[in-house]
Order: sequence, then structure tokens, then C-alpha cells
Amino acid sequence: MLTVVPTPIGNLGDFTPRAMEAIEGADFVLAEDTRTTGSLLRLKGLEARLRAFHAHNEHKVLEGVVADLVSGASACLCSDAGTPAISDPGFLLVRACIEAGVEVQCLPGATAFVPALVISGLPCDRFVYEGFLPHKKGRQTRLKALADEVRTTVLYESPHRIIKLMAELEEHCGPDRPMSVSRELSKKFEETVRGTCKEVRAHFDDHPPKGEFVVVVGGRP
Repeated sequence: MLTVVPTPIGNLGDFTPRAMEAIEGADFVLAEDTRTTGSLLRLKGLEARLRAFHAHNEHKVLEGVVADLVSGASACLCSDAGTPAISDPGFLLVRACIEAGVEVQCLPGATAFVPALVISGLPCDRFVYEGFLPHKKGRQTRLKALADEVRTTVLYESPHRIIKLMAELEEHCGPDRPMSVSRELSKKFEETVRGTCKEVRAHFDDHPPKGEFVVVVGGRP
């Protein structure tokens, strides 16, 4: 069996007892970064056999992992933070396990976009999750499509590109489109800035961005 295990996005209190129990009972743990996951497990007093499973090796190791699971082994899949397969490796493994008849379960737990969406104050009964936009090819096409989207849109962005993204959203969606930007969710310096595209961009022009960002954009009126 494969168990997809969310890990804290900041606050270690979000690592659930059920997640820890699953890891304790697994034959091995697939980790996006064995150092990061190893540190988390040590802080929680857990021991596990760790295997690297990330974007650069998942195609190479996929067959062997599935073979072990088919033979009866149990494994947990963890990313560095949040829920695996949500803008992180995991989809290919889940699909391969399903095709091979391996049972797959995903535990509920931490993920960044849900709290950012809920506290944005923007409609969240219907929304579009876009994750990270492509850096080059296809970026402008996606931005133009988002400008016409009537549902709330959720995006991820790094601190190095957040100013560029907000400028692009202001250009395509207009300066008055409502926006909410959250950073460092569940951590000590958690912050959410709400306003129009123009207002939020101006805030981060004056306050150098730090941390990982979730950008929530209101739909086209």
C-alpha cells in the first residue's frame, strides 16, 4: 500500500498523529529531500528507512518502487512541505500504483493554498488552482486566460518572482482586480495582504518579499 502523507508547511504542530503512525508502520518512506524529511522525523522521534523520490529521479526509480509495493511492501510518500502531488512530485507514482493494483490512500493535512484561499475574503465556492505558472513558454497564454477567468484563481510563487507576477497580473487583469497575497503561512511571520492588484503590488514594492507566496486573484466581474 502507498500512503500519501502531508507534512507541515511551517508549524510542526500540523504534523498529525495519524501521519506519524503511518510513517512508523511503513517499510520505507519516499522523500522529496531525505535531509528535510529526516530532520522532521527526528524532531518527532521517528525512525524510518528513507528513499529519495523527487522531480529529477521519479521516472528512474518509479518502476522499482511500484515493484516493491506490488510484492507486498508498504510505503509513505512525503514532500518537503504540504501535500505530495500538489505542485510537488507524486502524480506519476499514484497513477502507476493504481494501474498496478496497489492500494493508495491520501491522509488529510497541511497544504498552503487552502488557508490562503479561505482567508483571502474572495469567493471560494468555485475556484481554479494553477500552482506555479511556467517561467517562459506558455506563460503569457496562461496569464491571458486567467484574466478572463470568472472563478477565483490560486497561484504559487517564489519570493524571487513574486514582484514580476504581481506586475503581470495587474497588466492583464487590470489594476482594480481584487487580490490577496499570503506568505509564511502557519509560521511566525505569517502575513496576508489584501486589496486591488495595484495596492498589493505597491505594498511589496515597499516591503521586500520574503518566504513562499500564495496569490489569490478574484475572478473577472
